[in-house]
Amino acid sequence: MSILREKRLLLATIIYWFLLLYIVAGMLWWFIALEQQNRQMTSYKMQQLILDDPYYLAKRDRILFEADRKTAQYIGEGLTFLVLFMTGAVFVYVPVRKQIKLQQQQQNFMMAVTHELKTPIAVAKLNLETLQKYKLEEEKQQNIINAALYETNRLDKLTNNILVSAQLESGRYQRAKTALDLSKLVDAAAHDFSNRFPDRTWDIRITPGLLITGDPILLEILVNNLVENAVKYAPKGLTIAIQLSREHAHTLLRVTDQGPGIPHRERKNIFEIFYRIGHESTRTTQGTGLGLYLCKKIAKDHHAHIEVTDNTPTGSIFTVVF
Repeated sequence: MSILREKRLLLATIIYWFLLLYIVAGMLWWFIALEQQNRQMTSYKMQQLILDDPYYLAKRDRILFEADRKTAQYIGEGLTFLVLFMTGAVFVYVPVRKQIKLQQQQQNFMMAVTHELKTPIAVAKLNLETLQKYKLEEEKQQNIINAALYETNRLDKLTNNILVSAQLESGRYQRAKTALDLSKLVDAAAHDFSNRFPDRTWDIRITPGLLITGDPILLEILVNNLVENAVKYAPKGLTIAIQLSREHAHTLLRVTDQGPGIPHRERKNIFEIFYRIGHESTRTTQGTGLGLYLCKKIAKDHHAHIEVTDNTPTGSIFTVVF
């Protein structure tokens, strides 16, 4: 379906530019026709002049001046119409194309969120049915319960991201402005992930006592989304680093992974709402396109900025500068 939509968008773009060029060609033809008419009239007036007329030179100069004036008039009018027309065309083309792309991203989001909702629900349901039907050993029961809790937490974070995103977009979210210990918040999130993913290698370096003013719920979402993003894309066995430090007058939060990295051409797009690299029908990683968008919006609301750079030899470094 996404390929079909892209073909339709390409066809609509081709038709739009064809009509635009057709109109520009019509304006050019209009200018050429008027200029030819102007030359014909000038030639006709010159033929009417009498060489023995004592005012011949003055009349000839006036005729040539009128011809040049009309040519300049046609050029001025043509350029004015062309500039106005092209400006209007751009103002129409840009928002319409942006709206079409946003609609496609929303459709991709609906496909992704449907999958993201069904998966944890199905897994949790299967685990509960297993516990209901069979009497298992204590260790197996705990494994199944932990798996169900993990999927439930995934579902909770997904719905929380959607809810917060909608509230931030509509301006209905009441942001708290409280003094908080960012070090404790990041440390708690980091150790929570290290406990949930014990098979991963973690490098946690947090400078204690770093205080900022902000919303603890939003900041927790920011940290969780960055770390979860690293968990999604970093291969198992490679280190995920979480660092919080003070450099000069700034507090820096860095989340580093050794995954495939992000192409330079995509770095401006990954923070857009609903945007995900690749096609929804072919990508295999989980996600809805809200995580990094929320990170950027939360950072901006806390007078911070977020950026992504290359890690060496592979991977990405997400840095939030408070």
